Amino acid sequence: MAVENSSQEYITSVVRRQRDYFATGATLPIESRLSALKRLDKALQEWEEPLTKALWQDLHKSYEEAYMTEISIVRAEIRNHVRHLRSWARDERVATPLKMFPSKSRIHREPLGCTLIIAPWNYPVQLLLNPLVGAISAGCTACLKPSPYVPTVSNVLEQMIDQTFEDNYVAIVQGNRTVNTQLLAERFDLIFFTGSPSLGRLVMSEAARTLTPVVLELGGKSPCIVDSSANIKVAARRIAWGKCINAGQTCIAPDYLIVHQAIKDEFVEALREAFRSLTGRRAEKSRHYARVVNERAFDRLVGYLDGAEILVGGNSDRETRYIEPTVIAQHDMNAPIMQEEIFGPIFPLLTVQTTDEAVQIVRRGEKPLALYYFGDEHTAERVLEQTSSGGACINDTIMHIANEDLPFGGVGHSGMGSYHGRASFECFSHRRSVVTTPTGIDLKFRYMPYRLFSLVKKLL
Repeated sequence: MAVENSSQEYITSVVRRQRDYFATGATLPIESRLSALKRLDKALQEWEEPLTKALWQDLHKSYEEAYMTEISIVRAEIRNHVRHLRSWARDERVATPLKMFPSKSRIHREPLGCTLIIAPWNYPVQLLLNPLVGAISAGCTACLKPSPYVPTVSNVLEQMIDQTFEDNYVAIVQGNRTVNTQLLAERFDLIFFTGSPSLGRLVMSEAARTLTPVVLELGGKSPCIVDSSANIKVAARRIAWGKCINAGQTCIAPDYLIVHQAIKDEFVEALREAFRSLTGRRAEKSRHYARVVNERAFDRLVGYLDGAEILVGGNSDRETRYIEPTVIAQHDMNAPIMQEEIFGPIFPLLTVQTTDEAVQIVRRGEKPLALYYFGDEHTAERVLEQTSSGGACINDTIMHIANEDLPFGGVGHSGMGSYHGRASFECFSHRRSVVTTPTGIDLKFRYMPYRLFSLVKKLL
C-alpha cells in the first residue's frame, strides 16, 4: 500500500476554502470548538481498531503500545481541553499604570487562523492529532499532512478525518516531499512541524518568505546519565523501556548512555536483563517489540555496528526490519553515531569518572530535546542547572510527555515553541493586547503643547 499524492489543485483549493471558512467566524464560538473536540474524541473511539491495526502493519506496534503511546495521549489531551477551554479563552485582565488613567487593560486570545500541521512517521497518530487538538481549541482551521512512510496509518487517518470534519475546516493532504514543497509554498498563519532538524531548517526557510510563524518539534541526541548513586536495577529497567518503545524510534528516546565507570559492568548486566524481561530472550518473537520503519533506516542503523564493540545484543534481520536492543562501547566522540540522532534501538555507552565529566560531554553537543539523569536528586539538580534541554526526567525516561500540564518542546537545535495542554491552546493563539479608554474623562495634559509637563514627567 502507498499513499497517493494530493494534487496541486486540491492543495490550493483547500487552503483557499479554509481561509474563506475562517473568515466567516464559524470557528470562533467556544461551543463550536468544544463540539469539534468532542467529535474528534468520538472518532478516535470509533476508529481505534482500524488505527491500531494499521500501526501494527506499518510499525509492528502492539495494540497495548499503540493505545498507550498514541491514542490515549490524544484522548487525554482532548479531555484536558474540553475541561479547561472556557477559562483559557477568557480575557485576562492586567494592571494599568496610573499614567494611563482612566484606561483599563486586558489580553484577548484570538486564533491565528489557517494552520498547517506536518507530522512524522514514528508516532503518526499522536503527532498529527495532538497539535490538531490545539488548533481546534484555539479556533483555527487545520491542514494536516501525515507521513508517507506509514501508508496504512496515513490512509486510515484520511478516512477518519474525512468522515469527521468538512475539509474547509480540517483537511488531510497526502504525499511525499514534493507535496511538502507545494504546501510550504502556500500562505498559512502558522506552520507546526515535527521531524528532523534538517527538515526543520527547510520549513523555517520556506516560512521566512512569508514571515509565517513556526513551531518546530525536532529531536537531537538526548543523553542519559547513570551516576554512581543510581539505583542500578530500577535505572536499567526504566532506561531499557525508554529505548524499547517503538524500537527506539522516539524523538525523546534516550539516545546515548553516560555511565559512571564504578558501576559500568554491573549496569550493563542489569540492562541486559532488563531488555530480556521486556522483550523475552528472543526479541524478534515479541509481540510488543516494534520494527524499524523501512530498509533505508535499517541499513543506516546496522551500519553503526560495523566494527563496534558490542556489549549487549547485536542481532538483526533486514527482511523483517528487526534490530535487537543493542549496547555498544563508545570511545570516539567524533564517530558518526555520536554526531547524529540514532533513532533506533542502539545504545552507545560512554564511561566517565565524575558527574562533572558527564556534564561537559552534554554541554559540548547541541541542546537536546530531553535529558535523563539517574542518581541522587541533589546532584540531579546541579546537572539540570549546568545543562539545557527541551525537557528532563530525574530517575525516569519518557514520562514528562505524559503530563498534559507540562509544556512539551525543544530548545535551540531541538526545536522552538511548545505544546500540550494550555501550551497547545496558546501555541495556536495570538495574545492580543487591548486597552479600553472611556470618553467621559479626557485629561488634557497628554496632548500638545504638553502643559504641566513637569508634573507629568513625575508620573512617567
